[in-house]
This record gives sequence, C-alpha cells and structure tokens, in this order.
Amino acid sequence: MADVCEIIDRLLKEKGISGAKMSRDLGMSRSFMTELRKGRAKSINFETAKKIAGYFEVPVDYLLGREKKATPTPLSSKDERDIARDLEAFIADMDKGDLMFDGDPMSDEAKESIISAVKLGLEAAKAKNKERFTPKKYKKE
Repeated sequence: MADVCEIIDRLLKEKGISGAKMSRDLGMSRSFMTELRKGRAKSINFETAKKIAGYFEVPVDYLLGREKKATPTPLSSKDERDIARDLEAFIADMDKGDLMFDGDPMSDEAKESIISAVKLGLEAAKAKNKERFTPKKYKKE
C-alpha cells in the first residue's frame, strides 16, 4: 500500500491539491489517506481505486503501481456506459445459477472479486481496441 500512497501523494503534489480536498471532492473520509500513510490500510478496493484514478485522470493500473507512465484513460462516457451495460448483463447471468468454489457456495466477497476483475478486463479491452482501431489518436509517445 505504500506504493499507492506515494503515487497518490505525487499526483496531489502535481495537481496542487490537498489530500483533504481530494477526500472531500470524492466523498471519502479524511482518515483514508492517514490509514494509507501509516500502513494500517491493508488493501484498497477497486471502486475506491477507480474513483481516485478518475479524479486524477490516470489509469487504475498506474495508481496501483502496475504501469510506469500515467497516460490518460481514453474511455469516453459512452464507453463507460457500454462497459456498465455489459457488466450488468454479466452479473445477471452470474446471479442465475448457484456458483460454487471447490464444492462450497461462493461467498459474496468472491463474487465481488470476480465482478471487479471482469470490469477491469472490459475496461482494458475497450481501451486496447480503441488504440488498435484508431492508432493515430491514441498513439503512445
């Protein structure tokens, strides 16, 4: 989590924004950054990471330290709606049956993890396809 905190701190400094203002703008508690800085927060959930990445207009992978360069996410609001629609259809299909994991019913936490992974995959695929089919507009330098 230290990496995430360092990246958030760097983005705050670059944008000239305080952690308190970011928390207020995102509707998060001010103690969130304190928990990250002190190492008491063991993880950051996908929705929080997505909110913060959207706030700074960087990909979630950059925020989580998986990507070295902060390039703006090329997804439009239409793309976001398409992804949300596809994700809702996936969730509806997933809720139709009894999901099992190693013979035991899947927990709600496991379902949320799967949904988060599918959402990340849909976003990555949409961004990659935009780069592939409109290469001049999204060309990386």
